[in-house]
Amino acid sequence: MSVDQHAHETYRVIVLDRTGSLVLMVPDGQHHILPWIELPRWQRVAENLTVAVRREWGEEILGLLELPTTNAGPRYLAAEHLCTRCDSKMSARWVPLSGLTQDSLIESRDYAVIEEVAKLCKGEIGGAGAGTFVRLGWFYQLRNWIDSVVEPTGLHLTGEFRQLNASPTFSLVRFETDGSALWFKAVGEPNLREFAITSGLAQLFPHYLPPILATRPDWNGWLSSEVKGKLLSEVQEQELWERTAAALARLQIESIDRCSQILCAGARDLGSEVLSKLIQPFMSVVTRLMEGQTKVPPPVLDRKDLLALAGFLQSGLNALDATGVPETLGHLDLNPGNIVVSESGCAFLDWAETYVGHPLFSLEYLLEHARRTFGLNSAVEARLTAAYCRQWDGVISPTAIKDGLVLAPLLAVFAYAVGSDAWNVTEKLEQSATAAYLRSLVRRMHREATELTHRSAVVS
Repeated sequence: MSVDQHAHETYRVIVLDRTGSLVLMVPDGQHHILPWIELPRWQRVAENLTVAVRREWGEEILGLLELPTTNAGPRYLAAEHLCTRCDSKMSARWVPLSGLTQDSLIESRDYAVIEEVAKLCKGEIGGAGAGTFVRLGWFYQLRNWIDSVVEPTGLHLTGEFRQLNASPTFSLVRFETDGSALWFKAVGEPNLREFAITSGLAQLFPHYLPPILATRPDWNGWLSSEVKGKLLSEVQEQELWERTAAALARLQIESIDRCSQILCAGARDLGSEVLSKLIQPFMSVVTRLMEGQTKVPPPVLDRKDLLALAGFLQSGLNALDATGVPETLGHLDLNPGNIVVSESGCAFLDWAETYVGHPLFSLEYLLEHARRTFGLNSAVEARLTAAYCRQWDGVISPTAIKDGLVLAPLLAVFAYAVGSDAWNVTEKLEQSATAAYLRSLVRRMHREATELTHRSAVVS
């Protein structure tokens, strides 16, 4: 098999008409087969699906969901037909579902899948796959709602859109207008809190988030204007990264007196008191994970190592408290793909991982991504850190910042590890990838603690 074949996945696509009574099939003699398409692996399935179908089939569709599958079974995608863009480039035709039988399909197992998808998309069955964005016709409702929202502003949808996510309870779609583009986003579990958090932060800090034009509480969704600028992930100009670091600090300073409101909106509490209480429970879980590791390398940390690490974490939190740096708004997912930067400022996106805690943790997360972009470049890190710290002049003492910067590399990793639910959910811990990831974070903490001890010894 070629490298190109390895890089693609073949999907069978169940395309239903708006009524759910017709399905698009490819005739093969006296039988039918589902149309199929190859999509790149490890990329957004929904976005690549709509683009590929438009290009290769000449049809406009909306992705609804990707069906669960086993490693051995075929992969299925469900979609709703919107319109034909040009002369069809495939030999498919509409077949009434009522006339479809298991014997009429070359692949008989497709019949049960088609039948289940049709019932799910028409709202005839519930279950794990049921949700607003798997129902036929939801996209028309959304466009009508957007029209009603933007009509008073003079904007009009052009009909062009870009779907980035297809899931029963999540949606992310970019809409073109005759002016600025619009984004619709909706969330479900486990990120349900993002709806309330984003709505609240947009009101509290309008200069740092995209403007929200309207919300759909029944869908946990919101409509926002597109922010002018570039994604930080697409640039390597150090000046833009420095501008981002400075904007992050200003946002956090503005949030100092708003922490209670941010917590009420659903942000995680990762203050030092909460983190202290989580050290022992977290270490108990990690001890079991380390003892369950079957392959070496990477190294296994024993109980003595983990007990010492717990002590370092507690001492570090005590020292961090002593600096007097106030708790602020923080972002556990500060990757450059969630940041739009321009000459006029920065907009921070995707606030599902919002926390209230030490501000320097967020700087550490930004620096980690800078290392991936620029490599281990101490000069770049120094410039980003300086741009961030300058904003704190007059707010806290230089000594407090300096001491905090020493402790942050260790404590930021711990806050990140306990900031997710993975470490205390049994079902997730049973997944080998989750267990391995948590072990890797603990090894990172151990290295940071060792380095911190070494630096302290050199200074003394």
